[in-house]
Amino acid sequence: MIHHSLTEDSGTVSWGAIRRYHTDPNGEYKMRDIGYHYGVELIGNHYEILVGRNLLESGAHCYQQGMNSKAIGICIVGNFDVRVPDEAVLHRTACLTKTLMELFRIPISNVVAHKDYAPKTCPGRLFDIDKYKSRVLLANL
Repeated sequence: MIHHSLTEDSGTVSWGAIRRYHTDPNGEYKMRDIGYHYGVELIGNHYEILVGRNLLESGAHCYQQGMNSKAIGICIVGNFDVRVPDEAVLHRTACLTKTLMELFRIPISNVVAHKDYAPKTCPGRLFDIDKYKSRVLLANL
């Protein structure tokens, strides 16, 4: 399941800030760890894949229809309601998605957007999930 952070990527590590936001005992969520299994973020001048929850653990990224226990949550740091994701982040995320599909025998029909299950725009109004799925199928690892 593809998500966006709804925050602008600053080129520094925002993943830690998202983890703190999810786990702050005085905050809204109070989770024991970040809700996503993976993140993709611009660090310096390139996109990196960042690890979140262990894959053996249910996520905390989409409770609707029990998706936390069914889906691997991938969060791209950025706000794709206000800007189109750039080619580099789409490529990096597509390679991650394709790797996970191959490892776990996930069909492309099961690559979904958060908004497919929740009343949100996530992963953003300007993120075309159908084009993304085509990109995933063509990704060279």
